[in-house]
Amino acid sequence: MRKLLAVLYTGLALGANAVLADPAALREGDMRKLAFHEAPVAIPAAELLTIDDQPASLGAYAGKWMVLNFWATWCVPCREEMPSLDQLQADMPEIAVVPLATGANEPAAIRRFYDQAGLKNLPILRDPRAALGRQMGVMAMPVTVIVNPEGEEVARLIGDAVWDSDNAKAILKALVAGG
Repeated sequence: MRKLLAVLYTGLALGANAVLADPAALREGDMRKLAFHEAPVAIPAAELLTIDDQPASLGAYAGKWMVLNFWATWCVPCREEMPSLDQLQADMPEIAVVPLATGANEPAAIRRFYDQAGLKNLPILRDPRAALGRQMGVMAMPVTVIVNPEGEEVARLIGDAVWDSDNAKAILKALVAGG
């Protein structure tokens, strides 16, 4: 009887543990829009800029899981989800949350928005010609791409979401735990 109870308890514990679960099976709420790819997709190299027009690259985040968010200052849903991305970065420092201002976004407008929204945990990267977005098939914003430590896209969410939700964090924890 003890062995049966031990097996049952272990099975329940594993089933309840989001870290050991299949990330795709964890999707609820906003995260139902998160589409996992059957095989990872390489992300093209792109020349990005910092807020101060210095060269930047996504290569700076190699070796980490990354939540790459394509956004614009004029995009209302983008602006609404940005505080949840900022909080996600604070809650999960083991991943890189990287917003990428795509297209015509004046640096002054980006800074003003970051200040007004109280964003303190996110880098500011720009893709002024939307080259990376075009190469990756981003047709509208916001679009958020989950990138594995090898620099490959494993999932994509089109539209806005609450990224600091328990569900989003459970999915990301499961990805990190799975490799």
